[in-house]
Order: sequence, then C-alpha cells, then structure tokens
Amino acid sequence: MLLRFADWLTFQVLALDPKSKFGAAVDFFIYDSIKILLLLFAMIFVIGVLRTFLPQAKLKAWMEKKSGWGYIFAALFGAVTPFCSCSSIPFFISFVKAGIPLGVCFTFLVTSPLINEYLVVLMAGFFGWKITVLYVLSGLFVGILSGFVIGTLKLEKHLVADMVSAELDSHADKQILGFRNKINFGFEEAVEIVRKIWVWVLVGVAIGSVIHNYVPQDAIQALMQRTGIFSVPIATLIGVPMYGSCAAIVPVAVVLFQKGIPLGTALAFMMAVAALSLPEAIMLRRAMKLRLILAFFGITTLAIIVIGYLFNFLQVVLIK
Repeated sequence: MLLRFADWLTFQVLALDPKSKFGAAVDFFIYDSIKILLLLFAMIFVIGVLRTFLPQAKLKAWMEKKSGWGYIFAALFGAVTPFCSCSSIPFFISFVKAGIPLGVCFTFLVTSPLINEYLVVLMAGFFGWKITVLYVLSGLFVGILSGFVIGTLKLEKHLVADMVSAELDSHADKQILGFRNKINFGFEEAVEIVRKIWVWVLVGVAIGSVIHNYVPQDAIQALMQRTGIFSVPIATLIGVPMYGSCAAIVPVAVVLFQKGIPLGTALAFMMAVAALSLPEAIMLRRAMKLRLILAFFGITTLAIIVIGYLFNFLQVVLIK
C-alpha cells in the first residue's frame, strides 16, 4: 500500500517520469521516508509499552549478567528481522533506551540488514547452499564480533544524552500502572523521539535515494576488476556509503561474480552495502556522537574485509 501511494504521489500527482532517474529517486525517497518514520513510531511505541511491564533497571541488570548470551540472542533476532540498515535503527534506539548493553544493541544493528529469510532464498538460488550457509555464519560472526568489540570499549559516554542516556536514568525506576497509562507512555515516548529524529531520517533517505539511483554499477564493477589483491577492501569501502537492502544487492553481487570478480570481493561489497550506509550514519548522528559512529563503521568494515578475504581463500574449494 505504501509503495502504491508513493508511486501515485510521484508519478501522478507530481507527474514525474517513471523512467527517469530523478523520478525513481523521488519515488524511493517518498516510500522509504514514510516506511522508516512509521516503523520508527510503531516500534518505539510497542517497546515503550513493553518497557512499562519490566522496569529498565531490572532489564539492564538481567542483560548484563547474561551479556555473553545477549550477543547471540541479538544476532539471531537480527537474522530473522527483514530490515535494511536504516529500518533497523528504530529497534536499535528502542533497545538502547530499554537499557540493553550498547554492544548487544550494535550486534542487532549489524546483523539485521545482513541476514534475513528472503536473502537466504536468493543466495541459495544464485550461489548454492554451501556458500549461503557460510555467508549466514559469517554475518552472525560479523555482528557478534562488532558488537562485542564496541561493548568492550565502553563507549556509552558517546551516546547523545538527551536522546538516550538521560532518559534511561529518568525512567529506570519509574513504575507505570494501568493499561491506559502504559499505552499513553508508549505513545508519548514515540512522539518525542520521532520529533527529535525525523529531520535526520529525511536527510539520510534523501542521500540514499541519490546514491541508489545515480551511482553507476558499471563503474563499480570496472574499478574492482583492476584492483587485484586489494579488491576486497576497495569493494568494501565502495559499498559502505551506498544504500540498499541485501535483497536488492544480491543480484548485483551475482553479476560481479559472474564477470570474474572473486567471490569474497563480491560478497564483501554486498555485506558493506547492506550493513552500513551514509544515510544510516546520518540517522544515527541524532542518537550518538561522531566518535561512536566512526568506531561502529570502522570495526564492522574491518570484520567484513576479513570475511571477504576468507571467502576468496575458500573459493577454490567451494566453487567447482
């Protein structure tokens, strides 16, 4: 329904050419903006209501005692949520506000766009089950490792106080009684956060729509073919600022592989596009300071590069 509304507004009301890059970019912007803002509101509302049934102080204490398992649970939960890097941000913010350790929250943020059920089906059809299973395990590893490193570095001080940290303290021991009061609490919290972050969402999606529709695939392919042993880090760095879902980027990775790009290089590009993006960084800027964003991007990028080299090493064994 949202897609039909975006198409109607773009191509009928605004009368833009559906075959033009500009028309496609505007359609992408309208659809993703509405989708992410609605998702942001809905998830913060739902988790806000759920939080009233379990005080944040108790939730935080429980997760900290089992933080080792927390990374695994966050990675598995991320694997079954079909979100892109930007759509997973509402969950991330809600989890941080609920007092879940920062590293565990980042594990979800990385894993959610990397792995999902339709990606598994697509990859199995294009690459076969052996590569697909290894990719899923690698995605879980990247998410858990990235979250664990961030959690170990104790970077909570780099969260934006008025968005997350201060509210954790103010609501930690607050008990809300009555179902109507719980609903009101969730609604008010969702309104408050969306009011703070909506501009960043629109800016991020706008940049993503331009990258999605104007960055030429042929240029990326030609560059990766000429870089030899450095193709993995270059492919990853090219993919980091780009914006797209893993399902959309799988066919691109297949084309790159079929054109002679090593398997690990193609998958590293796909993982970087799915897990990290410039629009995601812009949206996260409202909830955290630049240093934490850079740490998140840097650690995740390095983990993806390692996975890319590993797949290139295993390519001879896996591809017959």
